[in-house]
Amino acid sequence: MYLRKLFVETYGCQMNFSDSEIVSAILTDNNCTLTNEIDCADIILINTCSIRENAEKRIFNRLKELRRLKKLNPRLIIGIIGCMAERMKDELLDKEPIVELIVGPDSYRDIPNLLSEIDEGRKVVQTELSTDETYGDIRPVRLDSNGVSAFISIMRGCENYCSYCVVPYTRGKERSRNPLTIIEEARSLFEQGYREVTLLGQNVNSYLWESSPNMNFSTLIAAVADINPLLRVRFATSHPKDLSDELIDTIASKNNICKMIHLPVQSGSSVVLKKMNRKYTREWYLDRITAIKTRIPDCSITTDVIAGFCGETEDDHQQTLSLFREVGFDYAFMFKYSERPNTLAQRNFPDDVPDDVKSRRLNEIIELQQNLSLESNRRDIGKSFEVLVEGQSKRSKQKLFGRNSQNKVIVFPKNNTEIGSYVSLKVVGCTAATLLGEISDVE
Repeated sequence: MYLRKLFVETYGCQMNFSDSEIVSAILTDNNCTLTNEIDCADIILINTCSIRENAEKRIFNRLKELRRLKKLNPRLIIGIIGCMAERMKDELLDKEPIVELIVGPDSYRDIPNLLSEIDEGRKVVQTELSTDETYGDIRPVRLDSNGVSAFISIMRGCENYCSYCVVPYTRGKERSRNPLTIIEEARSLFEQGYREVTLLGQNVNSYLWESSPNMNFSTLIAAVADINPLLRVRFATSHPKDLSDELIDTIASKNNICKMIHLPVQSGSSVVLKKMNRKYTREWYLDRITAIKTRIPDCSITTDVIAGFCGETEDDHQQTLSLFREVGFDYAFMFKYSERPNTLAQRNFPDDVPDDVKSRRLNEIIELQQNLSLESNRRDIGKSFEVLVEGQSKRSKQKLFGRNSQNKVIVFPKNNTEIGSYVSLKVVGCTAATLLGEISDVE
């Protein structure tokens, strides 16, 4: 049997990208080879996201574009995998005749067998959720790799049931991966020349290996950091209700655990947070911020926020703005509320904030955060940072870029610096998004 050419296209978060690497590993072990040329592909898999309505609209628009390829090559197999496959399998079957394969996040091992069924002329759907699948034995194929940074999925699923979120319904029960496989994967990546790993989960700080009760996220990240001091360790994403003092102290104690914490707040109003079922208050969140700033003074803090959630008043919105000012986030992912079918919010709360009000509130948050990001970057001018060099600047072949421990991108003249090396840079300028540096000695 000939090798089939596989093209994988990923939408959404880092978890989805990690999943695409897992799927690619499974299929390259089963008579497929990867291609970057979609026009030459025998199989096109689109890894999807259902977090926001716009993400799903993008997928439907993309499928319209792919009809041309299906017409040119009737044997081409087009599949939808990931969260959208789990949530919208019936609609995809009804509305998208070019889609022959629909596979949810816990069924990727089945894809080789499902492809055989398609060869026999059947469309196939496999979206059953699992209570134990972690893909811990799969060594992902590193897609679009710079050979410097890699993702490691440490757990799957979510049981927080935030009222706006579809993830518990599309990714299933929370379960943690065997820590030995995580540590071994990180060690193998370091031996291959990678110098940074990001530990991924829907809520990494609820990681727990029940066979060894002392193995929580704090002890896991410390074990990964202990592989080698030249291996940087990042993680995403934390839930404020589970951010322990133990984890904060572990980050502070290890030089190679990056001093950056992404801590989604979603709203600055305790009233809205309760409706969102976030299980913490404004006061709890600010207490965690104080703990971070006290124990890790140089830590970068970033966040997610939703503007215009159900019943959000102007006072609630102003509380979000005031929290942003009080914390002084270095960066934020900012969205207006998008009602998702079958979530707790959709079933229990009217989506009653007018769209123009959502947009205006979102724009006010964005404008404030732009100022906060610029202020944060300006404070770094004159400081020196150790930077892991990741690649060539998109705007200039004469410049490279890397990130410091705080996850800030620094662009600097290339000189003779090698990608994958560490370099000390002095910050000499900035924009709201980027630091500008030059090679220097650490002060």
